[in-house]
Amino acid sequence: MRLFVIAGEPSGDLLGGALLAGLRELCATPPRLEGVGGPAMASEGLASRFPMQELSIMGLAEVLPRAPGLLRRIRETADAVVAAAPDALITIDSPDFCLRVARRARRQLPGLRVIHYVAPSVWAWRPGRAAKMARVVDHVLALLPFEPPYMQAAGMTCDFVGHPVAGERQATPAEVAALRAEFGIANGQPLMVLLPGSRRGEIARIGPAFADVTRRLRAARPDLAVLLPAAGAVAEALPALFPPDVAGWPRLLDPRGRPAPEAEARKRAAFAAADVALAASGTVSLELAAAGAPMVIAYKASPLTEWMIRRLVRVDTATLVNLVTGTRAVPEFFFGDFTPELIAPAVGALLDDPGAAEAQRAIGQQAMDLLGRGGEPPGLRAARSVLGAIGRQ
Repeated sequence: MRLFVIAGEPSGDLLGGALLAGLRELCATPPRLEGVGGPAMASEGLASRFPMQELSIMGLAEVLPRAPGLLRRIRETADAVVAAAPDALITIDSPDFCLRVARRARRQLPGLRVIHYVAPSVWAWRPGRAAKMARVVDHVLALLPFEPPYMQAAGMTCDFVGHPVAGERQATPAEVAALRAEFGIANGQPLMVLLPGSRRGEIARIGPAFADVTRRLRAARPDLAVLLPAAGAVAEALPALFPPDVAGWPRLLDPRGRPAPEAEARKRAAFAAADVALAASGTVSLELAAAGAPMVIAYKASPLTEWMIRRLVRVDTATLVNLVTGTRAVPEFFFGDFTPELIAPAVGALLDDPGAAEAQRAIGQQAMDLLGRGGEPPGLRAARSVLGAIGRQ
C-alpha cells in the first residue's frame, strides 16, 4: 500500500504521526509513505519533501509575501502525488494548501482516492465549504462526534475517530503537588491559570483586559496565586502587561530550555492544579476540561473579524466543551461582553462557589467521554477508517 500524506501545521503533524503509527500497527506490511510533515510523522517513517514550516503561516500579511513560494509548493506537491500514484492521498487540516494540492492532482488522476483528516467547521460558519470540499474529497476523519452528518449530507463518507485531547495523559497528584511546591503555592491556596492566547496579535488585544481582571480578582482575594503558561515570542511580550516587579503578578510557566514532553507535562500539571482558568477561545478549552479545570472563556478579535463573525457564524457558543455537550456550562465573553467588569465576576463565581466549579468539571468530563475517552486511541481509529475507505480492511 502506498500513501501520500500531507500536514501543514504542528497540530496536523501530531495527528498524522498517530495515524501512521496506527497504520503500522494494523498493517502486516507497513505502507510506503511520501508527503510533507514534521517530526511526529518523520518518526513514523515519512521523509518530508520540504520543511513543513514553510506552510505554517497565518494571516493575510504573512501569506501575501510568500504567496509565490506557496503556489510553487502546491504545484510541486501535486506533481509528486501524480508521480507516486498512491492508493490514497491523505490531507491533514491546512485546507488552503491541502485541498489545492488534491484538486490539481485529481485533474491528472481522476480516480485518486482523497481522505481529509479534520472536518471543516461547517456547523459553525460557511456551510457551503462542505459541498466544495466534496468535489475533491471522498472520505473525512472527524474529531467531533456531531460532524459526520454534515459531511455525509455533502456527499462524502465520514467517520468520527475521536479527539486527541481525550486520550492525552493527565497530570498525577504528585506532579500537581510538585508544581505547586515549585512556585510556592500552598495546599488550599486558590490558583488561577491565565491563558491570553498564543500569538502576539492576540496578546495585544486580549492581554490588557486579562491583566485588569487579574487586578480585580486579587484586590478581593489577596491570596490568589496566578500562573501564566507561555512560550517563545508570547512570553517575551508579557512583561509589558505583567511587570515582574509588581507583587502578586502572574508567575510565568515558561517551557524554554526544557524538552517538549517535560514542558507539556508541566503545562498539564498547571491545568490540573488550577481552581479556575481564564482563557482565550480555542482548543485549550478541551485541554482544561480534560484536566478538570473550571474555566471562563473570553476573546476579542479584530474589528473586521468580529464583523465577519457576526454575519457568518450560525452557533451561539464558540467553546468546544459547550458544543460537544450541548450545554452552555462554560461562561463566554465575546464582542461587547469582552470587558473586565463582566469577566471578573464570572471568574470569581467559580472561585467562590465550589458547587458551580464542580458542576462545570462534571460537564468537562462528559465532553471527554463524548470525544472518545476510554475507547481506542484516535490514531488507531483513524487508521481503521483509512483502511476501510480504501478497501484494505
